[in-house]
Amino acid sequence: MIFAANFKTNHTRKSTELYIRELNEKLGTKNPEDKIYIFPPSTALNAYEGDFTVGVQNAYATQNGAYTGEIGLEQLDEFGIKTILIGHSERREHMGESQEKVATKFTFFREQGFEIIYCIGEPLYIREKGFEAVMQYLLAQFDGIDIMYENIIIAYEPIWAIGTGRSATVEEISTTHRALKKAINDKPLLYGGSAKPANIKEITSIAGVDGVLVGSASLDAESFSEMILS
Repeated sequence: MIFAANFKTNHTRKSTELYIRELNEKLGTKNPEDKIYIFPPSTALNAYEGDFTVGVQNAYATQNGAYTGEIGLEQLDEFGIKTILIGHSERREHMGESQEKVATKFTFFREQGFEIIYCIGEPLYIREKGFEAVMQYLLAQFDGIDIMYENIIIAYEPIWAIGTGRSATVEEISTTHRALKKAINDKPLLYGGSAKPANIKEITSIAGVDGVLVGSASLDAESFSEMILS
């Protein structure tokens, strides 16, 4: 099972170091087959040691250059980071990342051999149109994306369930994951959207769910480790 923690714009360098220390103390009893990913804010990136992989939430498709406010390969190489989140709905919505821009970023980091957690998801108005509309919307987010790439993990996050406290139902997750698995050639598929200790067992027991991408519930090391060890 895969457990990925997306801190978003939360935590500092100091609090991330404390978080890592606490998490390391708890991971000694985890299932050795489980994989853990942590995506801290850019200011807290470091070469942390432990039974987990540190990734970056976002980066620019460049080695370096005149791109104010961005970070590129030169900065990531300093910490040995080779894992990235791409396509998250918050960047699509708030940062105006079009599918074309997302695909360009994906291609660049694929060519650099990065492990990519690629995010897709639909807004509530699409979900309310029915399952066919949902799948059409989701599959369009694979335009320009090499789903045969060996280092890709897909994260399905219904936008209406991110940070709202409302998770999709077991039936909604099961049906969507089953259809997506066929479309992505059975690549690892995570669920994201208000996953927390209270529902983690239910979510990870669903066929087609290979793990979770966790937001707010991952900000506390005790909460995240509880999900991993449950």
